[in-house]
Amino acid sequence: MAPESTAEQQSPHTGGAFVRRYRDQDAEAVADICLRTADAGRDATGIYQDPAILDHLFAAPYIALDPELAFVLDDGEGRAVGYVLGTDDTHRFADRFRDEWLPRVAGRHAAAPVGDWDGPDELMAWLLHNPDRLKVAGLEAYPGHLHIDLLPSHQRQGHGSTLLARLVRELAERSTPALHVGMLTTNTAARKFYDRLGFHVIPIEDPALTYLGLAVS
Repeated sequence: MAPESTAEQQSPHTGGAFVRRYRDQDAEAVADICLRTADAGRDATGIYQDPAILDHLFAAPYIALDPELAFVLDDGEGRAVGYVLGTDDTHRFADRFRDEWLPRVAGRHAAAPVGDWDGPDELMAWLLHNPDRLKVAGLEAYPGHLHIDLLPSHQRQGHGSTLLARLVRELAERSTPALHVGMLTTNTAARKFYDRLGFHVIPIEDPALTYLGLAVS
């Protein structure tokens, strides 16, 4: 893989932060970002008995299965303070999650039957063991999807739009027509963020989630 050009790495925002590709040494920082933004954008520290389940569900599998679509916001001193992770084909990702990723972590997180959730760990475990939940009818025109998170210290400074733009460029090169995000309807701060970036509502009935789409190419 050729190194990114200086122009690709530079950020128009203050503070010396810039977007770059994920590196193996970012794993701990990415897991920490995932935890500290997992409670509808707020810090989820102390909520989960095994907080690693969040990384194993929302971050690490994307890096493992499609590392070319993993980007971080570097604080200018080598530490990741935000990330965007994604896939260009959600159905294929779900299949690979089940066949390639789940066997790596299933032994640590016991499966829970649907609805048999005594706490947040059980809910996350159910999501982990049921990747076909990602194959939502009505999203066929939006095959890509993403996860994007920033530490509070780097929010509301334009870095989120820079991260998204970097992923969108990569997806466009793969001729991905559009992408989607599924977000908790109650997460109003995230909704405002996506609205500013041009996402639109995809009309799918779900009591807890709102699906938003964005054209790529």
